Amino acid sequence: MAKTRIGIVGCAGRMGRTLIREILATDAAMLIGGTEQPGHAAVGKPILDPESHVDTGLLVTTDALAMFEAADAVIDFTCPTATVYHAHLASQTKTALIIGTTGLSAAQSADLKTASERTVILQAANFSLGVNLLLALTEEVARRLNEDFDIEILEMHHRLKVDAPSGTAVALGQAAAAGRGVDLAQNSDRVRDGITGARQRGHIGFATLRGGNVVGDHTVIFAADNERIELTHKAADRAIFARGAVAAALWSKDRAPGYYGMADVLGFAR
Repeated sequence: MAKTRIGIVGCAGRMGRTLIREILATDAAMLIGGTEQPGHAAVGKPILDPESHVDTGLLVTTDALAMFEAADAVIDFTCPTATVYHAHLASQTKTALIIGTTGLSAAQSADLKTASERTVILQAANFSLGVNLLLALTEEVARRLNEDFDIEILEMHHRLKVDAPSGTAVALGQAAAAGRGVDLAQNSDRVRDGITGARQRGHIGFATLRGGNVVGDHTVIFAADNERIELTHKAADRAIFARGAVAAALWSKDRAPGYYGMADVLGFAR
């Protein structure tokens, strides 16, 4: 069986290097290129295996279009504006786009949905198997417990993360809201500061911590009088996200155009 040809946008970043390592270690995958934005120090330099430092024979370029044309799938853990641009390229070239970018606006998310009419767009707030199980568990627990149980979502990430709450925390909130049958936007508390008054019954709260090099910790708390349920996932290495993203890229090959998530890849979709 032919290998799945995979490109990486933002290949010189921390996640990009982790993805390179995972693709090179996956028998069914082939790394065919990596790009960075113009002016980046890595442009024009060889793409090396992050572990062995062996030259892959590829150079970091700025030509995303050429990479999309050569790839079966491209993996994108960049920023919202770049991801929307890459979705347009994916739509143009009929290349699958695997998206781990978080912090997209409603309008940017709508652009991805439009691109999915012509190609595979697979987006996940988190690509780890454990987190996707946590999402399913959160929805089920929220469905079974009434509003006597307050729902709070706590997340912590490294000091360099630029969006808050994390995309995974928001996804957990959406799962809890789905379980309760409510609209998250109308039933969430994102910021508490000063004299806030009593907690509103039925709302889903978010708390954010930043510091050190924490890869990603998420806890969903269901708190009632005299008892508390806590569901927690802690990521120790970005490799779990890269592994899931590469698995999604392999899954995407020869799929019909559409908007997919990790629930489809893992068979959790209802």
